[in-house]
Amino acid sequence: MNNDFATAMRHALRSTRALNIAEATRVIQDALAGRSGSAIRTPTPDITPPPPNQRSTPFPVVPDAEVIEPLAKPEAEEPAEKVGDFAAQRRLRKPLGEAVRILRESRLPSGVFGSLQGVGLPGLAKEAPPAVVPDGAQFQARFFTCPAGSRSYRLYIPASAPDRPRGLVIMLHGCKQDPEDFAAGTGMNVVAETHGLVVAYPGQSAANNASSCWNWFNPADQMREVGEPSIIAGITMEVMSEFGLDRDRVFVAGLSAGGAMAAVMGETYPDLYSAAGIHSGLAYGSANDVLSAFSAMRGEGGVASRPKRHADGHRLRTIVFQGNADRTVHPSNADRIVAAAMPTGAGWTVRKESGRSGSGRTYARTIVADSAGRPAVEYWLVDGVGHAWSGGHSAGTYTDPHGPDASSQMVRFFLDGRE
Repeated sequence: MNNDFATAMRHALRSTRALNIAEATRVIQDALAGRSGSAIRTPTPDITPPPPNQRSTPFPVVPDAEVIEPLAKPEAEEPAEKVGDFAAQRRLRKPLGEAVRILRESRLPSGVFGSLQGVGLPGLAKEAPPAVVPDGAQFQARFFTCPAGSRSYRLYIPASAPDRPRGLVIMLHGCKQDPEDFAAGTGMNVVAETHGLVVAYPGQSAANNASSCWNWFNPADQMREVGEPSIIAGITMEVMSEFGLDRDRVFVAGLSAGGAMAAVMGETYPDLYSAAGIHSGLAYGSANDVLSAFSAMRGEGGVASRPKRHADGHRLRTIVFQGNADRTVHPSNADRIVAAAMPTGAGWTVRKESGRSGSGRTYARTIVADSAGRPAVEYWLVDGVGHAWSGGHSAGTYTDPHGPDASSQMVRFFLDGRE
């Protein structure tokens, strides 16, 4: 690797740390294309370090050091017993050549750093239309804060059960989305109205991730009582307390980066949720930095997950949706999620079936029941669906209206016929 390329990478790093992602992207693209003469520009006056204690963008790449630096430091140092295994875990070391290969092969039209939006969802989001709320229902804008940080969220309160809802679904959006867009695209409010459920949509902020992705790949956001899991759990407990709900009626679901974060929530707070829905996501522990996130998304494996068990000896009940035409998150990631969620012990059974949605998409469905006959895992692999919510609505982004209705099927699995 010549000196010009190394110089370009250092310049890209400085631009990234200064939050000038456009300049960093341009420099990396020029360097990869061999345009060495244009790879370096005199830094413009607006390249300034971020203010102290502000979380920087979570994509610092340091090729000349041949390591991947921590994505973001926790807001406060945590004791070793809380950090656990991650305290001693080293970042995945990547030789410069491999780092360049990953960046080169992960190009998207929006550029190298634009492809990091694919650590959730690539592309541009359109503005969601105003939510249609039935008479008597509410779609409230709320704000939550705790020692780990603050986030806004939307809360749907159904007209069918405004005072005593039958359960709560936490919905975690993908990159370049927000709660309003995600609610419109998934149609979860309509399903919730039918079943008398409240739905909370936490919103990731651009201050914590430039593309509004949940930081599922950041070790500081993969642990209990710190980071984003603590914030999402706090929102969950706030709504549970308000409506008098217990864990048996509380569920978490998400798409892509939100699906990966739903897996994190199931791992870090198995005592808070009774089931998880993961759409086009990744298993807990699949990555611990941005390059390992790229590798995991491409189906090249990743850091091994360590699924926890509930007090009753079972893992979190999980329903998985995945499109076999997904070019952002490789379908093999769904297999890893299913493997991590499989029931323990003997006596569990597997049933497989296939079908076709009303709009024409064919699918394969695998149902795993534990020794008591209770559905523990359900996996839908949908033909022809890309990186999009199956059965979603065009009012939101990243949806495929032709697939089976993931929202309805997730709620059915969550409630498990107990209504």
